Amino acid sequence: MTAVPEAGGNATARPEPGDDATAAPAAGDDATAGDTTTVAAAGDTSTAVPATGGAGFSRAGAQSYAAAWARAARRLGFVPFSAAETERLLLGHTEHLAGALLAEAFTARPAESVGRALVEAHLAEPGLLDWSIAALGDRFVAQVLPERAGRPGTAQRVAGLQGGLAAGFARALRDRTFTQQERIARSAWQARDLVEQALRDSEARFRAVFVGAAIGIGIAGVDGQIIEVNQAFADMLGYSVGELRRTNVASLFHPDDAAGMWELYQALIEGKHDSARVEKRYYRKDGSIVWTDLAVSLIRHDDGRPRFTVAMIEDITERYELQQRLRFQALHDPLTGLPNRTLFFETLGQVLADAGPDHRIGVCFLDLDGFKAVNDSLGHDLGDRLLVVIARRLAECVAGHGHLVARMGGDEFVILVDGGEDIDDAVGVAEMALAAVSAPVHVGDQQLAVSASIGIVECPAGETSPSELMKAADTTLYWAKAEGRGRWAVYDPERSARDIARSALVAGLPAALDRGEFVVHYQPIVSLLDSSMVAVEALVRWQHPELGLVGPDQFIGLAEETGLIVRLGEWVLGQACRDAEAWRREFPEAKLIVSVNLAARQANDPAIVETVAGALGRTGLPAALLQLELTESAVMGTAGEPLRALHQLADLGVRLAIDDFGTGYSNLAYLRRMPIHCLKLAGPFVEGIRPGGVDLSTDAAASAASADHRDERIVDALVRLAHALELWVTAEAVETEAQAERLRSLRCDTGQGRWFGPPVPAAQITARLRDDAEGAP
Repeated sequence: MTAVPEAGGNATARPEPGDDATAAPAAGDDATAGDTTTVAAAGDTSTAVPATGGAGFSRAGAQSYAAAWARAARRLGFVPFSAAETERLLLGHTEHLAGALLAEAFTARPAESVGRALVEAHLAEPGLLDWSIAALGDRFVAQVLPERAGRPGTAQRVAGLQGGLAAGFARALRDRTFTQQERIARSAWQARDLVEQALRDSEARFRAVFVGAAIGIGIAGVDGQIIEVNQAFADMLGYSVGELRRTNVASLFHPDDAAGMWELYQALIEGKHDSARVEKRYYRKDGSIVWTDLAVSLIRHDDGRPRFTVAMIEDITERYELQQRLRFQALHDPLTGLPNRTLFFETLGQVLADAGPDHRIGVCFLDLDGFKAVNDSLGHDLGDRLLVVIARRLAECVAGHGHLVARMGGDEFVILVDGGEDIDDAVGVAEMALAAVSAPVHVGDQQLAVSASIGIVECPAGETSPSELMKAADTTLYWAKAEGRGRWAVYDPERSARDIARSALVAGLPAALDRGEFVVHYQPIVSLLDSSMVAVEALVRWQHPELGLVGPDQFIGLAEETGLIVRLGEWVLGQACRDAEAWRREFPEAKLIVSVNLAARQANDPAIVETVAGALGRTGLPAALLQLELTESAVMGTAGEPLRALHQLADLGVRLAIDDFGTGYSNLAYLRRMPIHCLKLAGPFVEGIRPGGVDLSTDAAASAASADHRDERIVDALVRLAHALELWVTAEAVETEAQAERLRSLRCDTGQGRWFGPPVPAAQITARLRDDAEGAP
């Protein structure tokens, strides 16, 4: 046993490795049993380190060693503690190791506890273990127990501590790994259970939807063989579920759709498309036809190969039949059942589009002579019955020849002579029509002698357009009437030019424009929602020096025929933009839109886009506050460059509207192609909307009420159509409060007419805006 002097000159006997004797501190020594620092790691309290200065333990050295150990930990890996916390933790481990080294009976278990504690504190980097073991051998004794350095048995004890530290670290790391593996395995099993449960739930939901769905659902293989259908599918087609499972989808196709449907199905199973949706016919088991809305989706294998198809099918037979009835009503005259002007112009446009270079076409435009007198003297009901008889006769006399007969409106009918060889064919058709009309007509107890006048136009199909053909036919019809009733006349372009040239009013138009005799009046367009004025329509008037204020109906048509409408329209456009910009500057909150009529010839003018852009640029009016109104003939007959011009105008930000919609030859398909923003419903439809309570005691009153109801239904249909196409709707010719209220209930957007105010000079619009601004809250 060797005595080691302690601080203060006192000495404490420490046993050497293997010594059995233990030296007790002498009486009066500074180090006592109560003056020790006890270090416990992982519950091991078997060792105690004397307080600073006792047994050769250096508190400063231990702190320095712990600080170096903490720095190494932070350098070698992630440390979940602050620097101070790490150093404090490792100081405890340092003291614990010192206590083990100084213990009378040496054991490496405290070092194992320290190794395990390091792992439990997440100081589990392999590099830290290497450093800890190396430092334990290289510097621990010198720094922490300097008096123990070089003494016999110290090296063996240090080696034991190194082994214990490594063993504890390794066992703790292994235990943690096993725990994590067990946790991962448990999570994997739980995830698998959840997936299996989700799959079972999904299958249950699919089965519930499949069985209980109101629409038909069917699954078929890539060969078209039906695999499974639900009861709704079977009921729709009149089969049992078992019968359909033995059926190929191709056998259900309607013959007219079979080729297209099989192509669609082949495209799906070849993977060209993932889904498709069509409206198609199917045969029921009893041979009847069901119209369906069919949606088919392709289901693939995991590797992308087509596996089978899923079809969802809804019976839309009633809806389809309703659409067909509505289409028939939209394209046929409700009184006579003949095709109306819409269908006529649709057919005429198609014939002209499909015509070859040698194809000829003719039109016989027929108008009954003196029909107004029949209505005035005998009543509209008898007049309608007369029209029905005449329509039937015309249809019968030309039906065998394959010609189309249509009612254009009122007492006007038109016959399309398609594919004739020359003018004689059209003349022959006109003579047959006159003969059919001239036979006495018995209506009720009345026998009427009826005659008609016919204008004939015949020409190569490639040299005309629908609007030109009908314009010529209309002109020729009036020639026939002027020459005496009950006859026909053939269109003569030269005569037409001479008539226009001789018009005195036409001759005065250019000079009037140069002299500034034209003025612009504005008619309010009012919101039916809150009665606010949202726009005005610019209407040109001719302040004639002799005739006074001349309305546009007396000179606009002539200006269009002579081409002066382009200059006149440009002037009106410029004046309207100037007035609108003045209103915008004075009343910016009003955001008043000015609507300017654009004639067909203007729309066809190559410079129309530059004209409009120039007017906006010169006046400073924002494009969004300008609306251009085009007639149906200008819009529906537009193609090529004019069509591009309309799109260019829309690109400027200008709004485009169709004026008098419903009275022209509207081809609804064109509405999808045109950049239209607004439809202005024609006045006649609005005039037919009357207040309730009409006396229906007479047949004539009942017929008029029925016609009024039809007009209201037409307005309702047109408003719905426009809103479906995301178009604004303005009703023209609103004359009464009842009409305004009914239009509001039909969800029409704006109204225009005498009820909201007549066309007035710009100053009166300014005054109205000022009154509105002063009355605003």
